[in-house]
Formats: sequence, structure tokens, C-alpha cells
Amino acid sequence: MKTKIALGVDVGGTNVAFGLCDEKGNSFFESSFPTKSFDTPELLIEDIYQVVEKQGLIDCLTGIGIGAPNGNINSGTIEFAPNLHWKGSIPLAALFEERFGKPAILTNDANAAAIGERIYGNAKDLDDFVLITLGTGLGSGIVANGRLLYGHDGFAGEYGHFRVIPNGRSCGCGRRGCLETYVSATGVVRSVTELESPNKATSALLKLETVSAEDVFELATNGDTFAEEIIEYTAAMLGSALADYTCFSSPKAYVLFGGIAQSGAPFAEKVKTYMEREILNIYQNKIEIRISSLHDKNAAVLGSCSLVWNELN
Repeated sequence: MKTKIALGVDVGGTNVAFGLCDEKGNSFFESSFPTKSFDTPELLIEDIYQVVEKQGLIDCLTGIGIGAPNGNINSGTIEFAPNLHWKGSIPLAALFEERFGKPAILTNDANAAAIGERIYGNAKDLDDFVLITLGTGLGSGIVANGRLLYGHDGFAGEYGHFRVIPNGRSCGCGRRGCLETYVSATGVVRSVTELESPNKATSALLKLETVSAEDVFELATNGDTFAEEIIEYTAAMLGSALADYTCFSSPKAYVLFGGIAQSGAPFAEKVKTYMEREILNIYQNKIEIRISSLHDKNAAVLGSCSLVWNELN
């Protein structure tokens, strides 16, 4: 193969997705592993290497782009990510470079997804937007004046750890009341047990052995009143938070990405309603809520690949 390709790796709290793409976003291969299947990051890297080698594409690689929670583009390390079972500071970019013999660059997973959305997805026309990832946790990638904001230390964009409820739900970061404990797949599941409602006792959610966020949305669609209340509560929490965040960067749009966002327009419309209800009047009716157009292509993998073209070339 003469085409230059990049390896994009998206490290999530639940799964690690990876794929091979060219500069136009064409995908040659994609796969995933459960994150907790690997006791160390070295074991994960070795399995990814073996998969890419079997495809016969190691020599075609231009570089490796990695998106990870608490990923720091300045150091190439994951720093104390609360939703990962690997603890401490992990020099993931250096570990990939050592095994593959190719240059590697790492950033926050939401930043990688934002890059993917801007280049290939539903933010192509935007210079000012915030991508909100709604997965195991909640992340954000902030683009202002066409540039991704990293901050002085590479850690800008941790919207999930804005505290929205004083002394609220415990968070993996060690604090309480963080937004992601309410608005994320994990937060939705926590609401099943922690949200009080007179409709709770009769809900089908309490009859399930294990509950996922997908279950909550599905039952809400089918008329389960308590599930509907959870979705409404989640949308209200996110909409209110976005109203406050608007004062920071005044984006043209918020783009929702991840499992919760895949529930579609009804949830996005609820978020928009609550955002407009709480937002400062100078921003009213100026900001869109969009849904990622890359769910079937994996924006984070594409974004991670695009790091290679944008940062390493």
C-alpha cells in the first residue's frame, strides 16, 4: 500500500477503539478491546501491535494519534484518570513509540473527538464550538477561533469535573458533585438508584438484574414514567451546565457525542430547552445543540488519526 496511513487509538473507560485511516478519513480497519482486559498499558499496546501487524500495515504507518482521558498533549502522558483502572502517570505516547518505532502524539479523548468532528463531521462549518462526550464520563473539547484550547498545561476542557451540586454525588476524581456523576452513561445508571420518585417502585428498571443507560432511554421511549424522569433530569442538568459554560467561550454550537447522544434529537431538544431557560439573555437563541454525525465512524478514532496529520507533519 502506497497510501500514508495513521493509527488512531481512543482509550475509554469501557473500551479501547483503534483504527487505521488516511488523511481523507477513509478507514482501512477498525477494532476494539475492553479496557479492563489489560492489567497494564504495555499489554494493550502489544495486542494492538499484533493486530496491525497481521494487517501488514506497520511499515505504512506515518504515526500514531492517541486520545485518552486526562491525556496531556505536552507530555504525552495520561495523568491520574479517574475512569481508568491504570493509576498514576502513564507515558502512553512514549510506550507506543517504543513498540511501533513510529512517532506518537497523545491528547485528551474529547479533544481528539473534537478534531475529528471539525475535520470530518458535523462541525466542519464551525470555528467556535464545544464537543461534549457523553460516555463512561463526560469530557469536552473546546474550539475557539478555529483552534483547540489546551491551556498552559495541556489540561483545558475538563467540563465533566465542574461541580454542579454542592457536596453531591461522589466522583472518581475524589471530589463530590461533579457534572459527570449526573450526566454520563454512569451518571444515568446512578440516577436509577439515587433519584427519588413516587414512580420508582413500579418502574421496569428495578426489575432488571443490571441496568445500562441504553436501558433507561429505551424504557423511557416505551413510556416508563420513572425512566422518563431520569432522562428529563439528565437533560436539565446538562442544559443548565451548558448555559453557564456559554459565558466562557460563547460557542456557536455544542456538539453532543457518545452513547447518550445517540438517543437522538429528542434528548438534544430537551437539553436545548433547559439551556435556553437558564442562559444569560445576551446568548439566548444564538447557540445550537448538534448531534455528532460520526457515531458510525467513531469521531474519536478519526480525531486521533488526524492528530498525526495536524501535529506530526
